[in-house]
Amino acid sequence: MGVSFSEKGLVAAEPRGARARTRKLMLETAITLMQRGVTPSVSDVAEAAGVSRATAYRYFPSQAALVTAVVDEGLGPILRWHSDSDDAEERVADLLGFSMPRIVEFESTFKAALKLSLEQWARRQAGTLGAEPPFKRGHRVELLQSAIAPLRDTLTKEQFERLAKALSLVYGLEVLIVLKDLWGLEFEETRNVALWAAHALVRTAVAEAADAQSGGKRPSGAE
Repeated sequence: MGVSFSEKGLVAAEPRGARARTRKLMLETAITLMQRGVTPSVSDVAEAAGVSRATAYRYFPSQAALVTAVVDEGLGPILRWHSDSDDAEERVADLLGFSMPRIVEFESTFKAALKLSLEQWARRQAGTLGAEPPFKRGHRVELLQSAIAPLRDTLTKEQFERLAKALSLVYGLEVLIVLKDLWGLEFEETRNVALWAAHALVRTAVAEAADAQSGGKRPSGAE
């Protein structure tokens, strides 16, 4: 039975040629399944899309490759985010504000991907993962480093990387898991808490860098 997500316009631009149409069909099918909370195998998607397994594996040789493609489709415009501002705090706020509605919209897809990541970790720890290719996450690293790029000349390399790592705690799916699932917050409050934390992190990093440059001896985190 075929299922489609084309009405949402997720797999953009009508592909040309049989190969492109088959890949589009498989992506749309996988997106639909993952939006239901399922982490499908390549075989699952092939069956749902009415495509032979041999054909499916030519497009997506592993579950990790399939889920990676689906996640990229779900992220969509987030991966193309850009800001012309030269103010890091403003850029971080813009990235969070721009990304969060999309992350909420595809929360089920991203949680299904997270499930695969956690399952692979458990199997790796148990020594049962074998040669299965790992599902890798990491788009937020590049996005956050881009958001705070204006601070490269203000912060040392170590300070810059620490800020990017700290901001990764208040950006992405995990924010929803903590603030929405654990604390029960609605969207607006979830966004506001994440923005407040992000502002605080950027301001603290800038203040510490300025203090260090002025010869201050204040330890990190001290009043």
